[in-house]
Amino acid sequence: MSAPPEVLPAPAQPGGPAKRPWPRRALRVLGLIAIGYLGLWLTSVLGMLGAHAWAGQHQPRGERITGIDNFLAVDDDLWRGSAPSEDGYEQLAGRGAHTVVDLRAENLSPEELARPEAAGLNVERMPIRDGQTPTNEQVDRFLRIVDAAPGPVYVHCGAGVGRTGSLTSAYLVHTGQASSREAAVRTLAVGPPSIEQVYYILTSGDLRADQPPAAVEAVSRLLDAPRRINSSLSLF
Repeated sequence: MSAPPEVLPAPAQPGGPAKRPWPRRALRVLGLIAIGYLGLWLTSVLGMLGAHAWAGQHQPRGERITGIDNFLAVDDDLWRGSAPSEDGYEQLAGRGAHTVVDLRAENLSPEELARPEAAGLNVERMPIRDGQTPTNEQVDRFLRIVDAAPGPVYVHCGAGVGRTGSLTSAYLVHTGQASSREAAVRTLAVGPPSIEQVYYILTSGDLRADQPPAAVEAVSRLLDAPRRINSSLSLF
């Protein structure tokens, strides 16, 4: 009787069990990250817009001036708003403004830089990056500028919201005109600042505002990136 044929084991599949191609896995991970970021970004934007709407109901509206957005007289010595146009600088000079404090750290053309002096205004540049906060040295210098000016000082950044609001809030707290919470409400009424700027304003109650911790800065700049990118593109 013949022996049964020997059964050979099935050849092993090369590379082991079939795996999902890595590009698909990478795309899936990137998609989840994008969805998570979009959710956080949307939450922060809606939260800031809601706070802005609420604060706007509790603060007086600013005055409309040709060539300037978000104009607001903080007190008799300090005015705030957006970067003025040529007409805006002339309006400021006509109203008796003496000094302009420009907080923009952006690359500005010689024509833009010359506009305030062409309107007869003194100019002080104090660059602060978009979405960020002033240093204590900048606050001290700003207070000296306002104190020494024989007429109103006008402070601005680009839109006249975040950087302008941070420095204006420091001024209000230092001069005893507002608590840190009151200063935050005044700033939010003008427009939504960045998360780190809100943190900065809310910690200014001891007259020396804390710079935001690294974690707050990282989250703030990550969520504020789309706005800053759009702002940068609009300059070209």
